[in-house]
Amino acid sequence: MTENRVNAPTKNACQAEQGDTCCTPSAANLAQRDWMTHANAVPVAPAAVQDELRARLIEIPGGFFEMGARKSTYPADLDAPRRKVRVSPFRISATTVTNADYARFVEATGYHTVAEIWGWSFVFHLLLDDPARWPNAPPGLPWWRQVEGASWAAPTGPGSSWEDRPKHPAIHIAWYDAAAYCKWAGLRLPQEAEWERAARGGLERMKFPWGNAMMPEGQHAMNIWQGVFPHTNIAEDGYLGTAPVDAFAPNGYGLYNCSGNVWEWVQDWFGDTRPIGPARDPRGPGSGTGRVQRGGSYLCHDSYCDRYHVHSRTRNDPDSSTGNCGFRVAASHR
Repeated sequence: MTENRVNAPTKNACQAEQGDTCCTPSAANLAQRDWMTHANAVPVAPAAVQDELRARLIEIPGGFFEMGARKSTYPADLDAPRRKVRVSPFRISATTVTNADYARFVEATGYHTVAEIWGWSFVFHLLLDDPARWPNAPPGLPWWRQVEGASWAAPTGPGSSWEDRPKHPAIHIAWYDAAAYCKWAGLRLPQEAEWERAARGGLERMKFPWGNAMMPEGQHAMNIWQGVFPHTNIAEDGYLGTAPVDAFAPNGYGLYNCSGNVWEWVQDWFGDTRPIGPARDPRGPGSGTGRVQRGGSYLCHDSYCDRYHVHSRTRNDPDSSTGNCGFRVAASHR
């Protein structure tokens, strides 16, 4: 279950956790450029709004850090070996974009997300009052149910509302939906190297934003799965689904939930990020089929997918929409 999904007929376990190419709208009739046109059509926010949103960002110092892992659990992830990279100073949000944030954007622009246009998205079965009502699931992934009407505004489908969870991360967000928000806000998605630099919180060679212990001092420090996936989540960390964006303690730079909660889109196309020698402000490939996601989600568990480490990465189609994907925003230093 660790094969590269591009070259093998089955997905690795973490991609199966999310739902990706074979089970999202990407095979339908809208090409990537059409979705990008849709995202770029949003107006920009007034300067005062953009200044307000930028003022929320945290300053991250530039400098060298060691990116990646010593050895990869999943070689196809291309997250090893460690390599020294240098990033310029930048700014990044302390949390992922919240439902309240995204609602403000939608109210200002009238934007419709990929899930809203298609009319459905994937919801994890244990979050549904009646999973039998939604029997359609991707082949081999019965825990993801295709729910008509599920979107950022209705996170578990008809009858649910973002207003019940304004401080939770906006989910069912495709990469294009994140790009649209960024255009309106005058911000951008973080580059992958920036994301990892910020997520590490100033620590070197550690697995988590706070150190190497999964449960520091015996306490839960992130929102992931406890129990037997995919049928029993005993939710010892307090959450069956998403947690508020500022749940748990922040890292050394003041960022919350860089491990667990929701996968976070970054700017880069997926590919090999390993430079020959030190690299400055590395970028992913110039094109591709999948965008990088970082951080893991509330569905990650070490029995099948431990991609909740600060070096972990996965990828998904940029028009993919699931109930465990969100984003945070960034800006260049000025």
